[in-house]
Amino acid sequence: MKPEPEHPLAAPAPGLVHPWPEPPEGGASILVAPGIRWIRMPLPFQLNHINLWLLDDGDGVTVVDTGVGLPPTRALWETLFAGELAAQPIVRVLVTHFHPDHIGNADWLVQRFGVELWCPQAEWLMAQLAWQGMGGNDAERRVSHYRRHGVPEAQAEAFRGRGNHFRQLVPSVAPDFRAVREGDVVAIGGRRWHAFTVMGHAPEHACLFCPEANVLISGDQVLPKITTNVSVWPDQPNGNPLKLYLDSLARFRPLPAETLVLPSHGLPFRGLHKRLDYLQHHHDERLSETIDALAEPRTACDLVPVLFRRPLDAHQLGFAIGETVAHLHYLEALGQTMRLVGGDGVHRFRKA
Repeated sequence: MKPEPEHPLAAPAPGLVHPWPEPPEGGASILVAPGIRWIRMPLPFQLNHINLWLLDDGDGVTVVDTGVGLPPTRALWETLFAGELAAQPIVRVLVTHFHPDHIGNADWLVQRFGVELWCPQAEWLMAQLAWQGMGGNDAERRVSHYRRHGVPEAQAEAFRGRGNHFRQLVPSVAPDFRAVREGDVVAIGGRRWHAFTVMGHAPEHACLFCPEANVLISGDQVLPKITTNVSVWPDQPNGNPLKLYLDSLARFRPLPAETLVLPSHGLPFRGLHKRLDYLQHHHDERLSETIDALAEPRTACDLVPVLFRRPLDAHQLGFAIGETVAHLHYLEALGQTMRLVGGDGVHRFRKA
């Protein structure tokens, strides 16, 4: 097995225990708890993988998240169908949120096995909008968004050339679904998984906790090494997602400290409360650094090197701009920054 790859935006993970220091090989799984298996699929980005979870469910399995709808991922699924899952068909597809690496193969699996998609309602609706090029995914709104925050014209126009990136990774979206809601208890293989929904990264991100197994499927909301992307996007240009995200961390505090956390990226870990402490501290530091950099009016693009100290590719730059704007909006809502809109339409911020 290959060692866990280092991501250029990785943050330290002090105090965490990783029971499995290496991920599963493609097309194979690792048993992380009775009836719970870990598989990994490739992603065509610097963040080059997503973790998926197979939960024994009667004579088959429930799969949690699905990978992007590209040939390399589907080839690995075929390997699983011919091997480990030959006698265990998929009986349910459960998606934590609408992002392509999570929902990309959901409709393909639903159609192949004739099963239901389980998904939070807002996430299914966002997937439908994104697939149709709406919800901030149309090129013109995307370019305008980056211009507004000081991205140079040539770089902003480059985002137009990406087209509908969502549809490139999600060939189709299931036309119907069963809603996963806050407070639902989902019976899977004789166990009760408690669903709770959180915001900041996605509008209604589902997490699942099984008290019997003491296992949390955290999706993208709590990750062991990189920090969750929390961005302002064109569909909610004045949103405050960082407040939503930081508020969401309290939802995890009542869970036992020894909970086994199954994240969508990185390695499974124990040390949930330490990670929550770190994430809060990380954002407090970034907010402080942002304020310190605003003695004079600056754009979000100006501030990206302050918050992201490593080289970024074009894909990462879009996320970095969104995260920087999220920090600025959080501070603006607290009255600690002021927004100045110039005659050029560019938004600049300075310390209040």
